[in-house]
Amino acid sequence: MFLIFQDSPLQNEKSISLIQLIISGGIGAQIIIGVLFILLLVVVYIYFERLFAIKSASKLSVNFMNQIRTYVLNHKLDGALNLCLKEDKPVARLISKGISRIGRPLEDINTAIENAGRIEVYKLEKNVSVLATISGAAPMIGFLGTVIGMIISIFEISNAGGNIDMQLLSSGLYTAMTTTVAGLIVGIFGYITYNHLVVKTNKVVHQMEANTLDFFDLLNEPA
Repeated sequence: MFLIFQDSPLQNEKSISLIQLIISGGIGAQIIIGVLFILLLVVVYIYFERLFAIKSASKLSVNFMNQIRTYVLNHKLDGALNLCLKEDKPVARLISKGISRIGRPLEDINTAIENAGRIEVYKLEKNVSVLATISGAAPMIGFLGTVIGMIISIFEISNAGGNIDMQLLSSGLYTAMTTTVAGLIVGIFGYITYNHLVVKTNKVVHQMEANTLDFFDLLNEPA
């Protein structure tokens, strides 16, 4: 008994680049992916701009509060204010606000520092909410492309008289898949960067609160 092997034709492996994939999706996919790309650039810009700003805001001289304590206990308020101006950080600006109101009731000083603190937190969180919006909107925009792609596919099937031809469906399927993937990528990146900035901002806020408490302890010390 003999086994006869027949040579089978080699199948050519097909490959497609990312740009070709986007082009194959048609004008709908190109528009949606273009919008998502712009949103990605916005996310990258806001993330790094805020990251550097928050890192700069968190840098404070190690002996800052000790120097403030020395100035205040020696009644050299001008020297303390000049030190705060020199530091020019959120913590220094809060302490400066409190120093400028020394002599008034502690409740007034506390109110002034709290109001200044809200302004500083608002500055730190500038445009961060945009990242949260993009992280939620990008997948939805991608899913919009999915719906458009499926509509195109159904339209092609209808025009083909019910005969399913993958060549006819390819444009709609490319639109559906590429926009979904692009939307999820932008959404995930926006979500991660948003939460990272929130953590960094909270650290600065805790630093502000800790130094403010030290300042009030200083004011409550017996003369």
